[in-house]
Amino acid sequence: MNDSPETGGTPVPVRHDVLSRYRQAGEASAAAAGPGHAQNPTLDPTGAAFFDVDNTIMRGASIFHFAVGLARRNYFSGREIIGFGVKQVKFLASGEDLEDMASATEAALSFVEGRRVDELAHLGEEIFDDSMVDKLIPGTLAIAQGHLDAGQQVWLVTATPIELASVIARRLGLTGALGTVSEIRGGVYTGHLDGPPLHGLAKAEAIRALAAREGLDLTRCSAYSDSSNDIPMLSLVGNPVAVNPDATLRAHARDNDWKIRDFRRREQFKRVALPAISGAGGIAVGLAIGYATARARRPS
Repeated sequence: MNDSPETGGTPVPVRHDVLSRYRQAGEASAAAAGPGHAQNPTLDPTGAAFFDVDNTIMRGASIFHFAVGLARRNYFSGREIIGFGVKQVKFLASGEDLEDMASATEAALSFVEGRRVDELAHLGEEIFDDSMVDKLIPGTLAIAQGHLDAGQQVWLVTATPIELASVIARRLGLTGALGTVSEIRGGVYTGHLDGPPLHGLAKAEAIRALAAREGLDLTRCSAYSDSSNDIPMLSLVGNPVAVNPDATLRAHARDNDWKIRDFRRREQFKRVALPAISGAGGIAVGLAIGYATARARRPS
């Protein structure tokens, strides 16, 4: 017996054993995410917004920006960073093949093997402040701040390792993050995944598990993504929004009367748009700290 969740705009049969692995990844991510922190949790306790990261709130791949930041700190060699980039291309090209994605993601995570979790978290904060903050997309951040101001939870949902996703969420003053769970023993990364990557259907399963835990009404929730791989996640909520969508997602959004927001042509106005984000909001505070910290670290 097969289930047929919607991916890429058309029903695609998924074997039960594969679907169970997506569910495993989603439930593991929700469990690892912790309770989160809402700014105004009593205003709208059943509403939430879920944001993809790469090319939705940040230009490019967050894990690649992180790896480049590590390379600049002589964490590994230039040859290793090139190899990492090749592995990321394989991951992005692997589509919905869970085995290929797991293999490519584990290969990409091998660079943290033997490193302490707390060390990588500290470096993640440094790298976010130094270089990733400049790659944020202000239009999407303004939308996220609107959900926070309305008292809703705001979660990142990404295939990026959950530790890095949590750094980004914390720096932006968001509720929390759902991400790929890596295997950790004694506070040290093994270089392998603890289950499948959080991708495609796994994101929808993670949101479903989190909603059950937090008492969220998914019909009142919103989701934002640029990728057709996230159609399952977008289809799960009452307010799906395609942000900077790829061609397949744009067509699917039009066919289903979903909202489309495209901020790619407005990036040159970043310095003007950022102050428009609510000055009292967590995102504005987080960005101000990030910019100030980065400026202080850069040589004059």
